[in-house]
Amino acid sequence: MKSSIEEITAILGTSMDGGFYAGRIYVGEQPFALIVAPKTEGEHDETKWIAEYKDVPGSLSYFDGLANTKAMAEAGSKLAKWALDLRIGGLDDWYLPAQDEMEIIYRNLKPTAQPNSCYARSGINLSAITPTRPYTPDFPLQTPAEAFRAGGEQAFEAEWYWSSTQHASASVNSWYQDFINGYQDDHGKSAELRARAVRRLPI
Repeated sequence: MKSSIEEITAILGTSMDGGFYAGRIYVGEQPFALIVAPKTEGEHDETKWIAEYKDVPGSLSYFDGLANTKAMAEAGSKLAKWALDLRIGGLDDWYLPAQDEMEIIYRNLKPTAQPNSCYARSGINLSAITPTRPYTPDFPLQTPAEAFRAGGEQAFEAEWYWSSTQHASASVNSWYQDFINGYQDDHGKSAELRARAVRRLPI
């Protein structure tokens, strides 16, 4: 009989409610399943987070990407408006993932077999179910989900993707997720990075 961890791993990357299952996260005390949008409909080419480095104090959550994205849109972010306007599989609740949501996606849907970043707190995620420890060079492994492996039709590019989380002490920057080795860092909001929409389901 499979353990619960084996069961979860077995369905990572499989179709679920308009997209693909990427893992589980707490938003406050509520657990959610995280769903990644299909690449052809839910991925944005390189673009700015927001114009002119505008401060968005409502986008500071590490785990609530929906709240962040709504705050970004209200502040004028074209990227956030794109995400909120998505209609995929008849569903209209897509948004830009927060920093901890991005980490879960990298951990479970890592496209390459390259060694992971072990710098600073890489891999520590207090919002994940269950909370995770730092990466090692060899863990996480390349995802077992074939469609999300490098070259697959749903794979994240081995590049940088915006999160919806603004840097807490440097409002001109926001956090991004590196899908080359898992490193997270902040970048000026006028930089042009990729983005991928998600939605979530209460569980």
